[in-house]
This record gives sequence, structure tokens and C-alpha cells, in this order.
Amino acid sequence: MYDLYAHSADDRCRFALGRTGERKILVIGLNPSTATRDRSDTTVAKVETVARHNGHDGFVMLNLYPLRATDPTTLPQRANAQHLQRNLDAIEAIVAGEPAPVLWAAWGAGIGQRAFLSSCACELVSRLHRYRPQWQCYGPSTAGGHPRHPSRLSYRWRFARFGADAYAHRLAERSRR
Repeated sequence: MYDLYAHSADDRCRFALGRTGERKILVIGLNPSTATRDRSDTTVAKVETVARHNGHDGFVMLNLYPLRATDPTTLPQRANAQHLQRNLDAIEAIVAGEPAPVLWAAWGAGIGQRAFLSSCACELVSRLHRYRPQWQCYGPSTAGGHPRHPSRLSYRWRFARFGADAYAHRLAERSRR
């Protein structure tokens, strides 16, 4: 079903999932759920539909943290440093391989469930800055100002510019309080 699939040996962590294409969109979600190389889930199905309806012939689903969980409240209180490093390296390699990377910020309000998720977002924005990605979000921000998660979207919405640097700065300021 999907020709792009990077995961841990036990498949508890997923680092990338998607389809190749000439005009891919790279989607940064919160954490992977149940989608595998052979089976979609609600989030990936919606991502694929939005991508196709907006002129993208491929997509790569990435996440702030690679551990599978259907509910972010079940993620551990502390990030596994090895998982996190492998995830950030995988995302950076994929972004670096794109001549003009388009990133869809799509982690939603769940980013507030664990402190390390905000740190992941800040680190990711910082690491990817040198590739000059075009950051986008889909639809209105959440009440807390976070980019909306794909599972909670309307197909009537549109993409808009996402100020990733300003957003990361706000997250960093909140964590210092």
C-alpha cells in the first residue's frame, strides 16, 4: 500500500510512512497510531486525501515522537533519547532530500500532553531551518494556538502559512515559565 516505510525492528516506533511523488508534502504529526506499510488509519487516510486535493502526488507522514500510541496521554512521561534522536535524524534526512520542502505542521493540541513534545517541536524547527522549508498548517489553529491535527479537519479548509519559528519561540517561552 505505502512504498515509504521506516520503523523500528519491533514496529513499536514508526519514523516515516507515505508515497513517493514529484510534489510530496511532508506532514509532521504528533505520534504514529496504527497505520503500517499495508494498512492505513484515519489520520493517514485524511492526510492522503488533503494532499491529493491540494495538488500533491505524494506525502510522507512523520511525527514529533515515533512511539505508536492511539492516545497521547499513554505516551511515557519522558522521551526515550534513542527513539527521539533516530526520529529527528530521519526527519532531517527526508527534508534534506527535498529540493523545496513543504512541511505541514499537524500535531494538534495533544502537544501539551507531554512536556517533551514541545521540546521536540522546537528542536525540529531549529534543525530544519537551514533547509528553508515552506511551513503550512491546514485550517484554523486550535484554541491554544497549535496547528490542527489531521484527524480533526474539514475538507473545506485550506492551507495557510505557518510561522514555525514564532510558534517554536512561544513554546520555548511557555516552558521557561
